[in-house]
Amino acid sequence: MWWRYAGFVDLAMRSEIGERYTSAAQKARVITESWVEENMYCPACSSDSLEQTRRGLELVDFQCEECDEGFQAKSQKRPFGRKVLDSAWTPMDAAVSAGVAPGFFFLQYRADAWRVSRFFVVPGHFVTPMVVEQRVPLRETARRAGWVGCNILLNRIVDAAKIQVIEGDRVHPASEVRERWRQFAFVRESRPEGRGWIGDVLSCVQRLGKSEFTLAEMYSFESELAERHPKNTNVRPKIRQQLQDLRRHSVVEFLGSGRYRLR
Repeated sequence: MWWRYAGFVDLAMRSEIGERYTSAAQKARVITESWVEENMYCPACSSDSLEQTRRGLELVDFQCEECDEGFQAKSQKRPFGRKVLDSAWTPMDAAVSAGVAPGFFFLQYRADAWRVSRFFVVPGHFVTPMVVEQRVPLRETARRAGWVGCNILLNRIVDAAKIQVIEGDRVHPASEVRERWRQFAFVRESRPEGRGWIGDVLSCVQRLGKSEFTLAEMYSFESELAERHPKNTNVRPKIRQQLQDLRRHSVVEFLGSGRYRLR
């Protein structure tokens, strides 16, 4: 659409395209996904358009034809809480383990006016084992008995990785969104195991709930990180290594005497 090239994003969604659907869920899906396709650009590169993938393709709803970055779209009327229902566990777990998890578009909308009220992006390199939770299988009486889904634990994703695009009536410029993406591009350049460690250590920092923290506090996550990364038997040195890497990329600041600040 022309407005993407003009730097304009239309917050109003075209509700008429959902009129032929009787299911409220189907109607919301069609309307919100149409809005993304018509208004959203690629946050990872200079492309001003995204292509909607065919229905039934696992994990990826939208893809950039220039950089191949893939995104899954999640939309709802209420504000996003600590966890978001997601797709099947097995393919997501495999993608996360291989370091090829898609990014996520989180869209909150007002159904009474069919208007976007919040939209933010999470890069796929922050979708780590620590932020994907396996759900219990569906009961035997369910239509898809035995099916296992997963949750995305938003509260375990560092706030800096939640790149705001729309907040109320404020639309952040694409240049600002892309700069925020580039700040953490070094994570994508790491090997899959390295990405998981960086994301999980940042997740632990986030869970401390404060901007300044100590190395001793980070060591309190040792057993949890060991469980997430069973191949690594030297968790404390690995924590220090990740903090050094984050310091080198100006994500955290070393204050001395085992103290750090999240920048």
